[in-house]
Amino acid sequence: MTEERNEPGTLYLCATPIGNLEDMTYRAVRMMSEVELIAAEDTRHTRQLLTHFDIHTRLTSYHEHNKLTKGPELVAWLLEGHDLICVSDAGLPGICDPGSHLAALAIAQGVRVSPLPGCNAGLSALICSGLDTTRFTFVGFLPKTAKKQQEILREVCPYRDTLIFYEAPHHLKNTLRQMIVVLGGGRQAALGRELTKKFEEFRRGTLAELLAYYEEHEPRGEFVIVVAGADAEALTEAEETPQDPVALCRQLMAEGVSKKEAMRQTAKTLGMSRRDVYAALLAADAGSPEGI
Repeated sequence: MTEERNEPGTLYLCATPIGNLEDMTYRAVRMMSEVELIAAEDTRHTRQLLTHFDIHTRLTSYHEHNKLTKGPELVAWLLEGHDLICVSDAGLPGICDPGSHLAALAIAQGVRVSPLPGCNAGLSALICSGLDTTRFTFVGFLPKTAKKQQEILREVCPYRDTLIFYEAPHHLKNTLRQMIVVLGGGRQAALGRELTKKFEEFRRGTLAELLAYYEEHEPRGEFVIVVAGADAEALTEAEETPQDPVALCRQLMAEGVSKKEAMRQTAKTLGMSRRDVYAALLAADAGSPEGI
């Protein structure tokens, strides 16, 4: 006879290593072995982790593209009295992934949600940044379009908190350019990449200095960008950021960006066509014997 389950199970949000497998906690390994089911963002990735620790718990897929249908199914499993562990590919689930959606669904149904704490890339980079850790704001990944990126950056520009962003290597240079346009190139920042891995690296300097470095060195690995909060000087610099195409082009070129790239970035930043930016530069060049 099957034992009846009257109480809902517990949803555990479990941190996993962000690079070094030795950062897995003893408790997390034990709990992952004891539960009946683990909901994973990428089951293939998580299977490698389980194999390393000789864990044989059943996996099910739970990610951004199936959360609306899979989430209710997982909550139903919890309501039947089963415990469930949710993991992301790395770090804490619920930070820039659908784990937060599952937690909200579970809480709405009266299910207990509990953390299995551990690694987090944002906080790991923050404590090694050399910047103020007293107050900070986690921003995460910026939107894809320049317009939306600038909306977020303008919103956080006056914050005195240290700012934490995530970024992929192929978007890093463009994101740094947008930050320079909105926040000012003089802001102090730290970039951490490949955290806890063999090639872990931190680079520190102003946003302009960091962009100049990565214009010469192709970014590799996933990045955390930690940016100093605003002070009076930073706010003044941000307010003085050019909003006309010629001035913005000149500023970008002065920071080491090529003319072609400066034109492209100016067009994207100001929502103009590259043809209009080029025309503005030609007009300015015609009016100045030294050109640009």
